[in-house]
Amino acid sequence: MAREDTGTETRTAPAPQRPAPTEQQPAAPLAVRTWAMRLMPLAVVLAALNLRPAITSLGALLEEVRDGLGMSGSVAGLLTSVPPLCFALFGVMAPRLARRFGPPAVVCAGMAAIATGLLVRPFTGSTPAFLLFSALALMGIAVSNVLMPVIVKRWFPDRVGTMTGLYSMALAVGTSAAAAVTVPLTRALGDDWRFGLLVWASLGVAAVLPWLLFVRERQEQGGAPAHTTGAPAAKLSMVRSPTAWALAVFFGLQATGAYITMGWMAQIFRDAGVAAGTAGILLAVTMAMGIPLAFVIPRVATRLPRQGPVVVVLGTCGLIGYAGLYLWPVGGAWLWAVLLGISNCAFPLALTMIGMRARTGPGVASLSAFAQSTGYLISIPGPLLVGVLYQHSGGWGLPIALMAALMVPQIVAGILAGKNRVIEDEAAARA
Repeated sequence: MAREDTGTETRTAPAPQRPAPTEQQPAAPLAVRTWAMRLMPLAVVLAALNLRPAITSLGALLEEVRDGLGMSGSVAGLLTSVPPLCFALFGVMAPRLARRFGPPAVVCAGMAAIATGLLVRPFTGSTPAFLLFSALALMGIAVSNVLMPVIVKRWFPDRVGTMTGLYSMALAVGTSAAAAVTVPLTRALGDDWRFGLLVWASLGVAAVLPWLLFVRERQEQGGAPAHTTGAPAAKLSMVRSPTAWALAVFFGLQATGAYITMGWMAQIFRDAGVAAGTAGILLAVTMAMGIPLAFVIPRVATRLPRQGPVVVVLGTCGLIGYAGLYLWPVGGAWLWAVLLGISNCAFPLALTMIGMRARTGPGVASLSAFAQSTGYLISIPGPLLVGVLYQHSGGWGLPIALMAALMVPQIVAGILAGKNRVIEDEAAARA
């Protein structure tokens, strides 16, 4: 007997059998070519590698960018709030675009937007233009963020945990690599922060290529009409779903912590007396913790009836890490970086729960768009408030206290989101 990972629950099934296509369980596309099934994991990994370097490379060079463009602390805080704002505004468009053009085509366009934004923004010469082209790259990230769980659910319905783990691990690799090597690359390229940011556009260009092959596979490769994969999404009201709201709050609070970390943690260490290069490596360590854990946590989560215990462990690591960052920032720097990195693995857990809390393909699309867009709206004030508190208090005490305080409602929301239920059943109960 084998364990079957469907993304909604773990149950026992005969080892050689694949789940039969039903209205509750989306079937893998039947007309998929062999080459396509082999190429899709590579396409997913390349897309995931592009979903954070635009942000963490900027975090590593934030002081240089501020000086080069003449930004104040408050404007820099606004800059760190741009990612969640763009994710909220553009992510909600993803399901509609996917229905019209197919998820692979939208992800391909997203990769092209990332590459274009990262190519142009370093050489704009002004803060508004820098923000504009950052927003273009972040728009590409936003639609890809929302659609990756949909692609995983439709292409790999019996391997949701494994593929979510692979995707999350690749995302963590891109995140940590950008944080670790941006400063050394900048120095090797003449100590010009513009070239240090520019090099990450190459990842976007590389990711466009495999997705181009899937653009014409709208109907066969995951762009199938909603009626073929379950109940129509229109019947699922996310606004009336307690599970959807719990996921949105959990996603929003973990995103708040993640973007504060990516945007400000290197600066916190630098202000405490850590060298710029070491501060970038510490940020990379934090991000790198997601490489192994992002693969392990989704697989563990899909085997548990409730994900609350995992939420509590991650939240406790965050509370300890923030306390250490406040009390002993230099002496315990490596430990705090590790603990905060473990805490940031709430992101792959949230992605996994999105796949588990909906039974159908349209349900996953609706829930992913709602949880991520609403969650990113919730996260917008956090990085901006940290910048304002830092500028007006002259230190990191108040910002760190804010980060720690936000961990408490994050744990509560995560416990509620981790309950063993699906949005389709909630909708049926209300009918």
